[in-house]
Amino acid sequence: MIARVLALVVVVLTITTGGIGATATTRPTEQQRTFTTAPDGSVRVILNTPGDFDPARPTQLIIFATPNGNTAEQTLGARLEPGMDWHFDIQHVAAQVRKLRKVDPSRNIVVACVQADTKSWPAWRKARPDHGAQIRAIVSELSQGLQAPDIRITLTGHSGGGSFIFGYLNGGEKIAENVDRIAWLDANYAYDEAEKHGTKLLAWLKGDATRHLVIIAYDDSQITLNGKPVLKTPMGGTFGSSKRMIEFLAKEAELTKGERGPFETHSGMNGQIRFLIHTNPEKKILHTVLVERNGLLEAMTVGTPLENKWGGEFWGPRAYADFITPAPATQPVTAPATRPAFATTQSAAAAIPPRPPNAMGGKAFAESIADLPAKARENAIVAEITRGNFPDFLRKFVTVRIAGGATFDAMPDYLAIGSDADFVRMPMTPQSATIIADAFGCALPTRKMVDDIYAQAQVKLEPRPMTKDRETVETFVAHNDIIESQREGKPLGELVAGHKKDVVVTNRLKEKPGKVAIYGWHKLDGKPIQPLYLGHVDWYVDYSHGVRLVKREMQLDGKPIDVREVLKDPRTADLLSDEGPVDNSY
Repeated sequence: MIARVLALVVVVLTITTGGIGATATTRPTEQQRTFTTAPDGSVRVILNTPGDFDPARPTQLIIFATPNGNTAEQTLGARLEPGMDWHFDIQHVAAQVRKLRKVDPSRNIVVACVQADTKSWPAWRKARPDHGAQIRAIVSELSQGLQAPDIRITLTGHSGGGSFIFGYLNGGEKIAENVDRIAWLDANYAYDEAEKHGTKLLAWLKGDATRHLVIIAYDDSQITLNGKPVLKTPMGGTFGSSKRMIEFLAKEAELTKGERGPFETHSGMNGQIRFLIHTNPEKKILHTVLVERNGLLEAMTVGTPLENKWGGEFWGPRAYADFITPAPATQPVTAPATRPAFATTQSAAAAIPPRPPNAMGGKAFAESIADLPAKARENAIVAEITRGNFPDFLRKFVTVRIAGGATFDAMPDYLAIGSDADFVRMPMTPQSATIIADAFGCALPTRKMVDDIYAQAQVKLEPRPMTKDRETVETFVAHNDIIESQREGKPLGELVAGHKKDVVVTNRLKEKPGKVAIYGWHKLDGKPIQPLYLGHVDWYVDYSHGVRLVKREMQLDGKPIDVREVLKDPRTADLLSDEGPVDNSY
């Protein structure tokens, strides 16, 4: 399947002193193809191959799974220019691969950057009981699509991308013979011997002395963000997972403990197993830095003749700096370049991109998705909003005051697509809403927060139910027109409520997984038409549903704190919840 798809989208790239361009040459430095795979088209792949690819040479296929919240383009990286999203300046997988090609010209070194449509491999796997089989099929198809006789595969990834590798392990009792390297780059959170992860890795390593297992991690057991522990339990991060892996592997493979600068090392099986764990005495967040400081180059050269001979050192300056190139002109990259202290989706701060100058208006966009299948429609909605195509008035959050002088900030209205002059409030699934919330440093509200928003709304609208074709885009637009006629004369940006049901988070999602929780649609007497309801499957969407985001960062006792932390803590949860601590989302 992929062999046929590869020919569809090809961008030929040439690296010069001026960077990367879209001009073909007789001997281009690299070729880049973008396509989708998986049975439902839910996985994006950017395949980057050397321009002088020669099937007669050995080929190393590096399959790099994206971290949570990052696109494949951001994971490959680009030279950061003013106004660009800081995500392009984290992993720099493409530049590290280019450096590797420079020092190892004997092989075709190919990188396939794989991205789940949810920008979260854990979420993608959770939605698919057969995720293991699907991931194995993707790996096999990527390899076969290169049509080269001698291919070795590396499975690697950063952060949530490690979940892709564990999904692969879950997909069968044995690791494929042509997989010769597995490397978790601060990404081994999901290690679980109940799934026989360690057992399968040991059997694979024993099958061929040229295979390597590399784990790069750091002591994240005591790190904090805004004064709060980042991890639910001290051993719940990659440090704890690494310790459990070491304990299991040491039962059958003698591991030697050592030191290398700030790293604690564990190695065994004549160097086939290699752990590098930063001791982190200053308790800093080093999550992305482990990749940025030549982490992929280290992981790919451990146990080879290039170990410590690739023109740099792990934990040193970027050895690949000369290979970082500008983003292709077709790639949307705009967003403030401010980089949060904790550069993952756990961060409460995230940039909302400006609206592109050529973005479609709300009515035109609605027409463009009216006949799409549900999955494709949701993908289009997420893509349009996350690239910034939503009204300016929604970007100015309104402060809502709650008990004890605490406050949180809410969007003044429900998520919409278009401009201030031409927008359509856009119902969507909770999964789509969560992706957008994560991208913007936001969260979905609870039932109590919806009530608080309604109580303080400057504009209260009477619900206007509709009965025909509730699930069509045409009805979405018609309901939006009704709301606008009700709102006539009121300025955009005022806090408005009563015109839709909210998609909310609730503990009841634990009892009813796979459902969407909706609440609200308050009448003018303040009583909601819709009590908290979980009767619809989570892919159900109709005209009455609205997604109002709240900022993750709220104020408590005059200090910033994450909404989710407040909800989890029994001492503070009642500020935002009427059902006790809430530790659940879609």
